[in-house]
Parts: sequence; C-alpha cells; structure tokens
Amino acid sequence: MFASYANNPNKDFELTDVQDDSISKIKFSPSSNYLVACSWDNIIRCWELNESGQSQAKAQQSHGGPILGCCWHPDGTKVFTCSCDKTSKIWDLQSNQSMPVAQHEAPIKSVHWIHAPNYQCLMTGGWDRKLKFWDTRQPNAVLSLDIPERLYCADVDYPLAVVGCADRSALCLNLEGQPQLAKKDEPQLKYQYRCLSIFKDKNRNQPTGYALGSIEGRVAIQYINPPNPEKDNFTFKCHRSMVQRQGDTQEVFPVNDIAFHPVHNTLATVGADGRYSFWDKDARTKLKTSDALPQPITSCDFNYNGNLFAYSVSYDWSKGHQHYDPQKKNHIFFKQAQEDLKPRTRKQQR
Repeated sequence: MFASYANNPNKDFELTDVQDDSISKIKFSPSSNYLVACSWDNIIRCWELNESGQSQAKAQQSHGGPILGCCWHPDGTKVFTCSCDKTSKIWDLQSNQSMPVAQHEAPIKSVHWIHAPNYQCLMTGGWDRKLKFWDTRQPNAVLSLDIPERLYCADVDYPLAVVGCADRSALCLNLEGQPQLAKKDEPQLKYQYRCLSIFKDKNRNQPTGYALGSIEGRVAIQYINPPNPEKDNFTFKCHRSMVQRQGDTQEVFPVNDIAFHPVHNTLATVGADGRYSFWDKDARTKLKTSDALPQPITSCDFNYNGNLFAYSVSYDWSKGHQHYDPQKKNHIFFKQAQEDLKPRTRKQQR
C-alpha cells in the first residue's frame, strides 16, 4: 500500500502493477473510483480504488505505439485512447475488447468525448494539424478542422473546447449545434504549452475559462469573455526551485498537468520537479505544495466527487535521454483530497 519514504515522501496510497514505461495520462471514471493510466509501452491499464487506500488491477489493453491520451465515456463503461500509431480506440471494460474508431495521418495527442443535447461524438487532435470529430459507428470523420500547428494539449467541457497548439495559440471552439472556432487566444506564456484544463463558473456551473501550463514553470488563467481582460487574465509561477542565497540560479520545470477540483473549483498542478501543488485561483494563492518525489509527476486527476486525488510518477523526458535512470521505478499514488483543496476564507488569506 505504501512505498518507501524515498519513493513516497508524502505517505500517499500506492497502486499495484503499474506500467514500467513513462506514464502519459491518468483519468478517473466520471461515476466511480475506477482509474485508467496509459503509457509509452503501448499499454493502458485499469484499477479499482477505494478511499481507505486499497486498489486492484482490473484489466488492460494495448496499441501499436505509445498511448498519449485517454478519456472516459460518460456512462463509465468505456474508455477512448489515442496513440502514436495514428489511431484512436474504444475499450469496452465489461467485455475487455477494444477496436479502432478514429485515424489521423500522424500521432494523435488528445481524445475527448463530446456529450451535447443534440449529438454525441469523439474529438481527436493530432500532430497532423487536424482536429477531427467522429461518430464512432462510422469509418470516416463527420467533421475535420484544420488547426494552425500541431496539437499539444486540449480539453472539452460542453459547450466549450480549447486546443493549445505548437505555435502557442489557444483555439476556443463553440460546440453548440456544430463545432466551430469561436476565438483565438494568445495567452501571456512565452514558452511551449504542455497542459490545459477548463474551469467552471462557481455560480452558474458553466465553463468560463481555462488554465494553461507551459514548460517554463508558469500557468496562465484565461477567461473566455472577461469583463476586464487585463485584470481578470493572469499568470503565476510554479514548479521552480527555491533560491537559497542571492546569486543562486533558480531551476525552472515544466508544468505537466492541471486538474480542477469538481466541488471546490480549486486546482492542482504537477510538474517535472516531482511536486504537486494546490491553488485557489480566485484568491490567487497557493494552498499546499507536496514534498518532492525522485522523478517528475507526469499526470494527475480528481475522482468524480473530489474525495480522491491521483498522480503518476515517471520520467517525462524533459531533460533528454541522458537523464533517464532505468533503476527508478514508476508509481501511481492517490490520497484524500477534500480538505486540502478547500478555498481559503478571507480570514485565512490575511
């Protein structure tokens, strides 16, 4: 249940039977405590967790190349994957069967299910500069949109989709009726995008903006229609080394993933510094930072009710092949999350 202190300095619960190669994405089921993780050894694996710390590996499937992303169908019985083999698959967990449902001309980086009132489809984005929408019962895409550069990150929360590209543009799509480009943002980030997560308005429970992480240890908070863009949109530094003495060089690490708490609307970031941090974007303050793990944290997610937070630990190749250490073991940890993610009250902020 627990790894050694060196591998688990935060004393969090640990999954068993984790993949040996770098873990690219983890995602919780939208309706239960099932978790899937995909990796560069072409494998996606599923576990069942509980809040007391137990976990059990349930099933796995594979692709013909590294799996870069995954998402759940809203019914919690199927998972979609995307891979460097240029295909996306649907995995039926009940039968443990998988089949291709989408194809690009280059590796597919992201996959998201769109559940609209008048249609349902799969959105895939690839390094072929295409964003495609699929009826999974048909062999060809029902819609294909050209994007300006390779897709590096994306998120969907109907009626909003946001796509981050290699040219540091962020494309906002309106998914009502038929997916179409609504606006093109250029957030205040000077370096390559790494991850993206949509957040909701706390009062209306509708998507209202997104957080975008870069390789330069910085996150941009970007609203879709802000009353005052210069005031409402902002960036903050994170996942950087502490400077102990004047003249010391600060080491800056990529932000590898961002996830918003489904109840409190606060957020978690994870980075190549091996730490996870919790933030209150409305109060513009940090809630907590973990102790450092011996490898980068590559992905994170909250479960459906926000009680659990999971994160994957493996090499992210941000420092090149010369820093890869085959002796270091991969881990997926999870922990209770409700208390740490509660927003700060005004009294606490003082």
